Amino acid sequence: MPRTFSGTVFSNHEGVALPENGCGITVGNFDGVHLGHREIVARLISSVRPLGLPSVALTFDPHPAELLHPSLARHFLTTTQRRAELLLSLGLDAVFVLTTTPELLNLSAEEFYSEVLCRCFHSAAIAEGEDFHFGRNRHGTLSDLKRWADRDSIELTAVSPVRISGTAVSSSRIRGLLEKGNVTDANELLVFPYRVEGQVEQGQRRGKELGFPTANLGSVYTLVPQDGVYAGVATIASGARYGAAIHVGKNLTFGAANKTIEVHLLGFSGDLYGQVLQVEFFQRIRATEKFEGVDALTKQLHADVAQIESLSQLNLEKPQAQRVSLSSASFSG
Repeated sequence: MPRTFSGTVFSNHEGVALPENGCGITVGNFDGVHLGHREIVARLISSVRPLGLPSVALTFDPHPAELLHPSLARHFLTTTQRRAELLLSLGLDAVFVLTTTPELLNLSAEEFYSEVLCRCFHSAAIAEGEDFHFGRNRHGTLSDLKRWADRDSIELTAVSPVRISGTAVSSSRIRGLLEKGNVTDANELLVFPYRVEGQVEQGQRRGKELGFPTANLGSVYTLVPQDGVYAGVATIASGARYGAAIHVGKNLTFGAANKTIEVHLLGFSGDLYGQVLQVEFFQRIRATEKFEGVDALTKQLHADVAQIESLSQLNLEKPQAQRVSLSSASFSG
């Protein structure tokens, strides 16, 4: 009896279902959606355009590592919805998110190929990176995929890694840069600047008392860069974008015990409580510090904002992911 798989499909339009008449497909976690992912998507779209077939990405939620290695839980670069938004902005027709289950993870490479890629998605073309692995314990390789695809007359495009400064672009490389606070180099590897988002919560209001009101982000479910002060851009619920001075870490001057993300929006006045704020990081200005008192802290804040103001217009002009009106629906097959 055929296995049944289910999940969510994201698209720019309504009524998207499993592609019964064939599709071009790429499979992966796509964490962060970086330049290597963009190259794979571009090659996939080029391969299926002459066939008149849709191009789709297949990804997973939760990330397989969360089930396989729960003790090694880590923060990822993107939420599932953000991954879908970024992938769709590259021109894909749909992003299918399979629900990760023990049964799915236990499929051998050949079972994944036959049950998922062939039976569920009727794949006519596949594009993957040269280091692609799949199936139980990641035993399947690109060579295996090519052997089965050739047998079934499915076009397979193998995509070489994109290299920046001589090293392959990867999600783990980007994660390492962000953990060191090097958002500038991380952004060079990403399709769009690194972003976190969270709902604005009530804080201690110390920033407002000092003349620098901040929006305090609540729970953030993706990786937060190393503690420090950053120049960036904040997008509010209306879609308006503002240059931003971002403080990540403990407020050492006031002896705060908890790490926070505080965002001062340049030129904004108003109430953001309860709104979801999207915050892009562009440059680390300095490390967090403990100041002797309020006067020293205020003086440094003036210097930080002056420096960030000089960068903010350049940041605001940098490309951002096109806002897509996501349609989502459940699927099973």
